[in-house]
Amino acid sequence: MNRRHFLKGVAVAGASLSLGANRLFAADLSGKPAAGKIGDFKISLAEWSLHKALFAKDAKITNLDFPKIAREQYGIEGVEYVNQFFKDKAHDSAYLKDLKTRAADHGVTNVLIMIDGEGDLSAKDDGARNKAVENHKKWVDAAVALGCHAIRVNTGSNYSPTNTEAAAEGCGKLAEYGAANKLHIICENHGGPSSNPDALLALIKAVGKPNFGTLPDFGNFPKKKDGTYQIDVYEAIARMMPFAHGVSAKSYDFDETGRESNLNFGRILKIVTDAGYNGWVGIEYEGSRLSEPAGIKATKNLLEKFRGSEYTPA
Repeated sequence: MNRRHFLKGVAVAGASLSLGANRLFAADLSGKPAAGKIGDFKISLAEWSLHKALFAKDAKITNLDFPKIAREQYGIEGVEYVNQFFKDKAHDSAYLKDLKTRAADHGVTNVLIMIDGEGDLSAKDDGARNKAVENHKKWVDAAVALGCHAIRVNTGSNYSPTNTEAAAEGCGKLAEYGAANKLHIICENHGGPSSNPDALLALIKAVGKPNFGTLPDFGNFPKKKDGTYQIDVYEAIARMMPFAHGVSAKSYDFDETGRESNLNFGRILKIVTDAGYNGWVGIEYEGSRLSEPAGIKATKNLLEKFRGSEYTPA
């Protein structure tokens, strides 16, 4: 057994203790799913898909408009907020009550909040790490107030497949606070060590708490200069899926048939199905050729096309 496969085995075996062996061993971790039916799942919209419109100097929409936009413009019934668009409102009870009411009025589920800019949960310095934990706690409170099931965190830059001590300490403290509030703390492959499945799964194992899991993103893996991926993204997603409390359907561009140009959505969604996951799959369009509305609609069409369809390996 070489080092890579040994680390894979250690991370997977340890993480199974925290999230349940049944779901883990039901999954095919190869990233090469067999032919079969793609299962059901719910479609949500990640607010980052509208970041250009929200960040525009003459922005005509705000975070408060997001649930209505998701429902009325795209026919989507679940939303994934980004804290950057209401970063000073985490403890503003009136604001959060208004946002929750708006979502309910439009029949929209508040799924999660993606957290950025609140410090490094893996910082070597105890003080900096503990401050990051405290900074994140207010977003746990906000997520609970909105009725979300999770917050997505950035796990930091100070860990590796063989060194998770600081990251596990910081993430573990936050996971404990989340568990006390019946909330999941989930980690996206979002750059740095989190986009290395060996490192991320080692961290999941080290924390070892049922509410501390993953948010596999279809596209956030390191790329070569020619734009191709440095690793097998399908294998990476397959390995992350047994611990998933959410899924991010990242899209960039589409070919003339409506398929994503860089990623095989059918293959990924069969991996998602084989892991026993049937929760929210969040649209996160991040392309530049299509407008944000067009990219969101193209991604939704693709997800709907594959949902319930028969997958056949190429």
